Amino acid sequence: MKDFQETTYLREGFDLTAHRPVVASLKGMVTSAHDASSMAGARMLLQGGNAADAVIATAAALNVVEPYMSGLGGIGFLVMSSSYGQERKVLNFSGLVPEKAVPEAFSPETHTIGTRCPLIPGNPAGWLEILEKYGSLPKEKVFGPAIELAEHGYIVSELDERFFEANEDRLSRFPTSKKTFMPDGKPMKAGEILRQPDLARSYKVLAEHGADGFYRGEIAEEIVRFMKEQQGLLTLNDLDSYQPRWEEPISTKYRGYDIITPAPNCNAFQVLETLNILEGFDVKSLGHNTSNYIHLLSEAIKLAATDRIMFGGDPNFMDVPVEGLISKSYAAAQRSRINHYHASTVMGERYTDTPPEGSMEAGFPATYLSGETTHFAAADSVGNVFSITHTLGDAFGCAVVAGKTGFLLNNNIFLMDIIPGSDSNLLVAPGKRPGSNMAPIQIFKDGKFILSIGTPGSYGIPQTTTQMILNYLEFGMTIQEALEAPRFRVLGDRRINMEDRVPVDVRQGLIARGHEVGSYGQWSTEVGGGHAIAHDPDTGVLMGGADPRRDGYAIGI
Repeated sequence: MKDFQETTYLREGFDLTAHRPVVASLKGMVTSAHDASSMAGARMLLQGGNAADAVIATAAALNVVEPYMSGLGGIGFLVMSSSYGQERKVLNFSGLVPEKAVPEAFSPETHTIGTRCPLIPGNPAGWLEILEKYGSLPKEKVFGPAIELAEHGYIVSELDERFFEANEDRLSRFPTSKKTFMPDGKPMKAGEILRQPDLARSYKVLAEHGADGFYRGEIAEEIVRFMKEQQGLLTLNDLDSYQPRWEEPISTKYRGYDIITPAPNCNAFQVLETLNILEGFDVKSLGHNTSNYIHLLSEAIKLAATDRIMFGGDPNFMDVPVEGLISKSYAAAQRSRINHYHASTVMGERYTDTPPEGSMEAGFPATYLSGETTHFAAADSVGNVFSITHTLGDAFGCAVVAGKTGFLLNNNIFLMDIIPGSDSNLLVAPGKRPGSNMAPIQIFKDGKFILSIGTPGSYGIPQTTTQMILNYLEFGMTIQEALEAPRFRVLGDRRINMEDRVPVDVRQGLIARGHEVGSYGQWSTEVGGGHAIAHDPDTGVLMGGADPRRDGYAIGI
């Protein structure tokens, strides 16, 4: 347990009072971006299911109540552990580029919206693989809450209303999307009830026929019919050939903690590299969110983010020197590059062939070889912990509901480059998986599970995740405080935006170092919406936290 005096000391000068209590339980915990989806997972635990059943029920319900973030047409990654950390695995169900998706198939517009930019959806295959290998309840029961929510409707929140209004122009361009999310011809308002009967039917097919129903049966046929009608690229062969894959996680040690996350094509190595760089400094002594702390952390982030931009991608199509990127010796070399007195310049959050003058260059890791998104997790009383990050890409993905299926398709090809002949690692190519910024994390101490954590936030995900981890491990915050504390995001050039809860004198100190400091207001979804489950190995207590920047809730049983 955290030392009270230490926590109190670290709060001096900062408002770290959590706006929600830590949720605690001995039997099971679910945390996600909506109370109804967390409840769907909790229902599985109450009915005798395990964490696998709970996390998939949560995933399915999120498609209904948070349709702009994830769903059947999206992609994701799982990090899991069982027996309190004895078994540790990753399931990669990120999407593949369709066989017809070559650079010449895209224009600047179809690169981001419409039926040409979806990857092959991976979520249904991933969910069903998890249930097949680890679940204990029938599929009909697991998908039951999502079916109920879709048929009977859910109450639109204020956050939902903002997303619906902000994306009205995109959704109204496509009749299937307008019918689904604008049933009266205008965006849904907070307090109204959104019913999605087509989505409910898709879940019934999934519950009865499993992966075959989605990738080879009724749903696949409707997706492909719609694609042909709308000049889309997905084919029956694309869907039929899709398979998720079990992989070994990559890991590093940070001050005695084992931290695991998916390997490339996931770009979560940025989190591990950042922590390795910071390990050489007395981070805690700098004080939480002081100008010294934010400067050091932002400079470490810039080094790791530059490496992510230059080296991240699909290892089946390129050499990703991940062992070097997360090695301690490489971190030492990167650490020596930090200027403690002045902000360095970076190209931005993704590759550009016209970076700002003086932009930081990537390191040489090969010589050291020794949107929008949502994150959620479930843990049970026998030591199973499942942590998933999902995405549709941009909000509402490609903005197109796939015919009569009721669900949106992703637009994750927008993460790739479409200029023919480009030497970019992310040039679109059939069968390729784009580098993904999703970063589900699990952390262990002395071999025992202590923390599951993750966040949405596009290119900011690795930055936000690192800040939340440091809040918990270095500064002794409760899990809820670690999620709520003010955050910042490093952007291009020397720009850094932060929430206004960071004190004015801290921001002035950063400006004096050459940072161009911008404002996100008091609370901002631009710095994510984290969810976490902590575990005290001494007592067995599970502690859940959820970020008030979104509609998240943790539920213990």
